[in-house]
Amino acid sequence: MSVHTRTRPMRVALILLVLATAGLAQAAQASKARTGQKAASGSVRFIDAPSSESPAAREKRLRRECQGRVNAGACLGHTR
Repeated sequence: MSVHTRTRPMRVALILLVLATAGLAQAAQASKARTGQKAASGSVRFIDAPSSESPAAREKRLRRECQGRVNAGACLGHTR
């Protein structure tokens, strides 16, 4: 047996593996397109909930709640 005859099955298996991997990647991309998913971008945007308090409302609440408490944690700077 020559060297080429012995390595042929390995080459065929390698080619099939590469083609299968490319096919899986293409199928995953097509499935994302069908479901309407967008590709992940590099930035993250946080949307405030409608029930979140404004900074002014938070300041007012902390002044009211922190009267007479230890000047630490959330009350730091609000215990006058």
